[in-house]
Amino acid sequence: MSKELTEIEKALDEIRPFLQSDGGNIEFVSLENDIVKVRLLGNCIGCSVNQMTLKNGVEMTIKKYLPTIKQVVSVE
Repeated sequence: MSKELTEIEKALDEIRPFLQSDGGNIEFVSLENDIVKVRLLGNCIGCSVNQMTLKNGVEMTIKKYLPTIKQVVSVE
């Protein structure tokens, strides 16, 4: 596993407990051109604030570990 993927997993492990406390979860899908793709799971799928969570929580946390990341996007 590359250093980038290791750092992304660390970031997701940091944010996962917050998502799980609301009945949701997140999984890493891919990293291409400094854009991280993730899949929101459980209650996060239909949650009205999931885009805010993605930008303010997930993206910010991943950028803390990997400042080179440009964006985090959610895929189905």
